[in-house]
Amino acid sequence: MTRILQIRRGTSAQNDNFTGMAGEITMDTTNKTVRIHDGETLGGIALARADEVEAAAEESSFDINEVSADFWQTLFATYQTNTIHTKTTDLMLVANNVTFYDDSFNDLTELPLFARAILVCQDNDAGYVTGDETAAFGIGDYVSPAVYTYIGDYILHVRLFSGCQTFWVPHKTTGVKASLTPNKWKLKITVYY
Repeated sequence: MTRILQIRRGTSAQNDNFTGMAGEITMDTTNKTVRIHDGETLGGIALARADEVEAAAEESSFDINEVSADFWQTLFATYQTNTIHTKTTDLMLVANNVTFYDDSFNDLTELPLFARAILVCQDNDAGYVTGDETAAFGIGDYVSPAVYTYIGDYILHVRLFSGCQTFWVPHKTTGVKASLTPNKWKLKITVYY
């Protein structure tokens, strides 16, 4: 024997005066649609039929050229991000067992958004040519070493620790780890604030 599920049903007027339980569905026999109830809203929430949605979509069209300039100005003013500034150290020689630091950020008195170290090729090495820059490098077992920043004596201090580890880069064309020739590379640190 086939089982049939039948939900509550009634005219629009009857549905308008009915508050169903949360999750209950009723049928509006006048408008040939269903209503979803939340246990609070009198009459529930009527769902549109597919033919009603298609008709509404055909009647309305959107032309972005008709949006007023005031709308765009308000939108951009509301969501405009602050300008990000950068400050970069002078180029420093790459050497092992050295702490790279720069205390010339004395005009910055708060921690930056982030800081990153970049190697600049001074003479062809590991597939790179003079002037190439890369932020993809490592020191010893560390990949992409983090730049250490802190506020002390009311100025920003910037450090990159290498310890007794050697610098390396992935070869430009093969990606294989390649030790640097120290005199062929220089390091700079850029602070974003």
